[in-house]
Amino acid sequence: MSKNIKNQRAILQKLGIGQLNPMQQEAQYQIHANAEVVLLSPTGTGKTIAFLLPIMAELEHDLEEVQALILAPSRELAIQIEQVAREMGTGHKINLAYGGRSFSKDKTNLKHRPALLIGTPGRLADHLRRHTFPNDYIKTLVLDEFDKSLEIGFESEMKEIISELGQVQKKILTSATESIAIPDFVKLKQPVYVNYLAEKIEQLAIKIILSPSKDKLETLAETLIQLGDQAGIIFCNFKDSIRRISAFLFQKNIPHGCFYGGMEQQERERALIKFRNGTHQLLLATDLAARGIDVPEIKFIIHYHLPLRSQEFTHRNGRTARMQQDGTAYVLKWKKEDLPDFIEAIKAPIIRVEQLPQGTKNRRKKWETIMLSSGRKDKISKGDIVGFFLKQGKLDKEELGKIELKQDCAFVAINSQKAASLLRQLNGERLKKKKVKLSLV
Repeated sequence: MSKNIKNQRAILQKLGIGQLNPMQQEAQYQIHANAEVVLLSPTGTGKTIAFLLPIMAELEHDLEEVQALILAPSRELAIQIEQVAREMGTGHKINLAYGGRSFSKDKTNLKHRPALLIGTPGRLADHLRRHTFPNDYIKTLVLDEFDKSLEIGFESEMKEIISELGQVQKKILTSATESIAIPDFVKLKQPVYVNYLAEKIEQLAIKIILSPSKDKLETLAETLIQLGDQAGIIFCNFKDSIRRISAFLFQKNIPHGCFYGGMEQQERERALIKFRNGTHQLLLATDLAARGIDVPEIKFIIHYHLPLRSQEFTHRNGRTARMQQDGTAYVLKWKKEDLPDFIEAIKAPIIRVEQLPQGTKNRRKKWETIMLSSGRKDKISKGDIVGFFLKQGKLDKEELGKIELKQDCAFVAINSQKAASLLRQLNGERLKKKKVKLSLV
């Protein structure tokens, strides 16, 4: 068995992946074999792993310079890519750079060159403009969700970055949309296409729920109560609507999180962390959550507002029925409301709320999220955190949930019945010789 195969098996084991899907296998082969690859595959099919595996395998361990650059359209997607890259445990240094946080902190981090640098086009263009690090050694460029970057106005920054990287030998573009043309400034000559967009997602069911009133709040609440204790995303078109719906759901004692563009970056990140670890099983979101974020496997999505375009409908639906799992997209429709043609054409069945599958009716909170004041910079690992809570906190294994380790802190899901007492018990205790502060998120 070759060393590369052994290494890959070890990486997949760390990521909890049994084997690569056909798209990932083909993408890996084509990226190794070709200088230009365009990877087209639906949201949730594992494109991040598909390009990270060959990129990380081709990085030189002895070269302490930036060798690969990954551009992502949103901070959330950049954070997600960095998290997956770190969890691969390849030994390569990895850094993240995006707008909304200190440029000087970025600059300090980049003094010790990462082999892989991930970030948003605006911030990475700024670093190249200011010559924060040499770009002579960058051989690989990834434009992840490149159409989204164009859509939200990053064209000039992407042009600038590509013009600065004349020595790049490998370009990889990814998208979940086929209809977007690749701009000339990307300078592709003979790209190889890995296209899995035509693969049917037979696991996805689309159903229409009629609302007797134009204001769909009561129908939404009845739907959520009927579906019970399952993970799902409720899509809305406006942040003001999310605030209004959120207030209503709290009145109904239906716990949830919110995610939209008007929130502070820290709030958005924490909303996703709490959704991933099960503190919240419901997320109220705009189309910001339709792609490019790391969320858990969810059973359903609800279109509270009808999407304006077929692309938005497709990307929203791509949040469920992922990786060969079943999922359902529910469209809430006022009985006098006209459906867009792209939804009408699907001929989805119209159902009543009482016809929905019944979940566990009690939406009690199983988990709470605790933040620790120590992170990777303090040389702690997830294993250290597990030991801290099991030994000093006297928790059973099943009372400790998902752990997310960040540079200067960590987020831990704790059994909701034990969280308050643990805060009192462990606040100020030592973790690897350093006193840590604990707080409820």
